[in-house]
Amino acid sequence: MDWFGNILGEVNTILYSYVLIILLVGTGIFLTVKTKFIQFRLIGEMFKLITESAPTDKSGKKGISSFQAFTISAASRIGTGNIAGVATAIALGGPGAIFWMWMIALIGAASALIESTLAQVYKVKDKSTGLFRGGPAYYMEKGLNKRWMGILFAVVITITYGFIFNSVQANTISIAFEESFGANRFVVGLVLAALTGIIVFGGLKRIVSFTQIVVPVMAILYIIIALIVVFLNISEIPNVFLLIIKSAFGLEEAFAGMIGAAIMNGIKRGLFSNEAGIGSAPNAAATAAVSHPVKQGLIQALGVFIDTLVVCTATAAIVLLGDAYLQSDATSVNLTQASLVGSLGDWAGSFLAIIVFMFAFSTVIGNYYYGESNISFIKDSKTGLLVFRIFVVLFVMFGSIAKVQVVWDLADLFMAFMAIINLIAILQLWKVAKPVINDYLTQRKQGKDPVFYKKNVPNLGEVECWGEDEEIEGKR
Repeated sequence: MDWFGNILGEVNTILYSYVLIILLVGTGIFLTVKTKFIQFRLIGEMFKLITESAPTDKSGKKGISSFQAFTISAASRIGTGNIAGVATAIALGGPGAIFWMWMIALIGAASALIESTLAQVYKVKDKSTGLFRGGPAYYMEKGLNKRWMGILFAVVITITYGFIFNSVQANTISIAFEESFGANRFVVGLVLAALTGIIVFGGLKRIVSFTQIVVPVMAILYIIIALIVVFLNISEIPNVFLLIIKSAFGLEEAFAGMIGAAIMNGIKRGLFSNEAGIGSAPNAAATAAVSHPVKQGLIQALGVFIDTLVVCTATAAIVLLGDAYLQSDATSVNLTQASLVGSLGDWAGSFLAIIVFMFAFSTVIGNYYYGESNISFIKDSKTGLLVFRIFVVLFVMFGSIAKVQVVWDLADLFMAFMAIINLIAILQLWKVAKPVINDYLTQRKQGKDPVFYKKNVPNLGEVECWGEDEEIEGKR
């Protein structure tokens, strides 16, 4: 299988060194400038919006709130990319990779805002559940009138998240438990597969209930651990940031020849971690019942900041405050574990294994939902959904016992395909997002709580929701 790994590595090098760096960074900069740096101007409003409760429809039913939709996407974002991914980036690209992860997040937040806003504009209501669903496949079909493109994206994201990314999550959990407890990875895989089956056969409401509790708790616990490490080494923090910045530009002697590796690994791991622009988070964003599409766009942009600037930076501090990254051959979650053990003692490695389980398992659940939503887009089929659920469970088992490099390289490859398709679509749909954003900003200036009607923006294409006959009590 070495030949397969070599081919994957070569293809990924081409994609991330040339194609994606131009498309991803170019799109982020274009949208940042066109929106007049909206992801920075309205950051205060992002925190305000996340506390809004779900509005009530005419029948008195509440939909999924902004926060609940945020936690579904956060369940996918905040996972192994923040712990194993950051460690991998440092091991392969040096400390400078973290700087480029930050840059991807700062400009990528604009892409996240646009794609999630579009997901809200073109969302549909599921007749069987009464809940909303949507995402890139939907805005490709309804906004661009290209169902073929939507189907292509739906197939790619279903494979990427339902199968490949879930293999990465399971791989990280099994390695963490083997490292800390000497657990058999096959046995760990069986347990994970069983737990995954219980959740995914329970439906969206069970997914929401699970993620809205687990995601905030696990993020807070992990950040507390990181803060303990930081406070114990507070005098070294300025040196850590200096090391990251100098290494990013080849100014640090020990990492002078790694500028290219730092950039490439920073982009790959940053993209895997915050998912800005690749078209995953919009699937969760579309589920929210909000009074204006831009509200959920802003909340998803906040998710990018929290993921990379807070959680990923916490991991970087843990790793770079120790010296395990200089002398260890560990390149995944075991590097973060070794660094924590060096700072806090043996108990910290075991504690991290538990947190990794919480992070990664919630990500498996978030990933599953993305696949389910897109299978429904292709065709409403109970048989198709059943087959998908079975394969999700099987790939969790596969990832638990597979080699680290293989699952990460596969994840990078399919993530690149997703990003290319989605970024092309949102660049074409900027002409739709712009007037929707302007509508939101105009109402804000007038002191209103922004409410969107599709009649206010011409040439939207096929829009199912946002009619005046869909009044939300207490909001409109």
